[in-house]
Amino acid sequence: MQPSELPQINGMSHSAKAVAIVSLNIGNSILREPKSLLRKPTRIIKMASTAEQDLASRPKEEQGESGAPSKNASKKAAKDKEKAEKAAKREEQERQQKEQAEANDTSKHLYGALPSTSEPPAKIPKHFTELAELYDAKEDQEVTVDARIHNARVQSAKLAFLVLREEAHTIQAVIAEGGANKISRRMVKWCGGINSESIVRATGLVKQPVEPVTSTSISNFELHVESIYIISEAAQMLPVQVKDCMRAPPMNDDLKEEIETDAQGLPVVSLSARLNNRILDGRTPANQAIFQLQGGISNLFIEFMNQNKFTWINSSRLAGAATEGGAGVFEIKYFDTKAYLTQSPQFFKQMAIAMDMKRVCEIGPVFRAENSNTHRHLTEFTGLDFEMVIRNDYHEVMSFAEKLMIYIIRNLQERPEYKRLTKVVDQVFPGAGDFKLPSGDEAQRFTFAEAVKLLNENGVEASEDDDLSTPQEKALGRIVSEQFNTDFYTIDKYPSSVRPFYTMPDPSNPKLSNSYDFFMRGQEIMSGAQRIHDYNQLCERMRKSDPPLDPLSEGFRHYTDAFKYGCAPHGGGGLGLNRILQFYLGLPDIRFATLFPRDPGRLAP
Repeated sequence: MQPSELPQINGMSHSAKAVAIVSLNIGNSILREPKSLLRKPTRIIKMASTAEQDLASRPKEEQGESGAPSKNASKKAAKDKEKAEKAAKREEQERQQKEQAEANDTSKHLYGALPSTSEPPAKIPKHFTELAELYDAKEDQEVTVDARIHNARVQSAKLAFLVLREEAHTIQAVIAEGGANKISRRMVKWCGGINSESIVRATGLVKQPVEPVTSTSISNFELHVESIYIISEAAQMLPVQVKDCMRAPPMNDDLKEEIETDAQGLPVVSLSARLNNRILDGRTPANQAIFQLQGGISNLFIEFMNQNKFTWINSSRLAGAATEGGAGVFEIKYFDTKAYLTQSPQFFKQMAIAMDMKRVCEIGPVFRAENSNTHRHLTEFTGLDFEMVIRNDYHEVMSFAEKLMIYIIRNLQERPEYKRLTKVVDQVFPGAGDFKLPSGDEAQRFTFAEAVKLLNENGVEASEDDDLSTPQEKALGRIVSEQFNTDFYTIDKYPSSVRPFYTMPDPSNPKLSNSYDFFMRGQEIMSGAQRIHDYNQLCERMRKSDPPLDPLSEGFRHYTDAFKYGCAPHGGGGLGLNRILQFYLGLPDIRFATLFPRDPGRLAP
């Protein structure tokens, strides 16, 4: 066939066009060998098929004439443009509606973010009220408070309720449509949507509710909000909820065990989770009350010491040697040498007495490198320490310390602010306010021998030659509480073998010592004694201790020299602030009584 005889391709189908194009592309080779077309027809068909597939796989935009988009692409672009225009129109309508609603909002100036100082609220408060002051508020009293949102809920389009929280105190706040300030529904809705834990400034009138509000600490009043502004907004998602931390923690043997829900299906926050999120956990009313009571114990200690003319000292927590036997101390790097964190201020207190400071006291940290993972042990705690000169007999010191503890406990029980705080703790830890104390200012006192006898008489085996174990101490606490109606008692005349080397032996019986321990609910809170003040007696005692100690070594030389220069007879004791708080309130673990506890497994937060 001659080229002029090839059929025209106009008007052909795509498939036919493809075949014709392929035929033309092979050019003269086909014309020169026309028989090859007859011998291998499948080759041409295959080539045509491949070309057709290539055309089909090309984007439609490439298939238009002169590179112009296809009709389908044009239609799609038109639809996308139409959708975008509709969306923009819708957004503009919503914006206009929002602006119109805001323009019509009669109370828009009464809520929102706290205006800057250059744009103050409608009325600047002249006085801020603490929630603690509202227990004795007056009807229709206008107040302004800064507090956290403990809970927020919308009751209806016209009514919302908030629970405001400040430290251990809570009050219900009411936001209702209308009123003198013409509160709008938008304001009601906005208030009900404030994130929990946000800090707000609310102004309103104090009103008596129809019925007492049992879910807040201030039950006889509520706050009818007139304006409210966000000072600091909290994140919407929190690692733990403060309201969940308000419920009692699991009371199983291992308080660190993770438990997801309780029998009612409510979230249970374990001790470990609480400590890992201490900032949020610390906001609960119970924790606020616990640490205010801890401050109260410190203040009462200070009061009593000041009343008795003690001198306040601040001794060092660093030592150049591992004193007091060398066990249980933390070693640290001190420039190019070693140093140690002190186990107590004991040596410094005695050296202060040798300086003629007749009565000294201090409050400070105490470090114990003991790998004890119990409910009452920490590697760091706060000590309330004192030391005083003895005039006639070491029982002067013991009686003074007993009066000190009774003063602290009785004032915790009787002062209105402490009673109220204890009541808050009792809601989470039942029994917090039932600590039993003897009448008067004399403590129930036993000798060590009497305590051992009391245990044996009640079926608990004990020996006068050994120190009391923790189970024996707890058993004695139960016995004393039942038989003597007190949770506070003291034990005198411990065996010399179980006391430190600086403890004065009993002159009438060297096997015993002029030493004592104080107990609350069967748990030790203080250890004290008369100290050896004679230089030769102290050095001899040190050399005979197990292991022997060198009184002339660098670690002890400055301490023992204090007695070489003459020192008055003296004694004292060291109280554990965390334990006093724990056992007074009946808390299940000392970590609940410690803001940022340190134990063998915890160094953060």
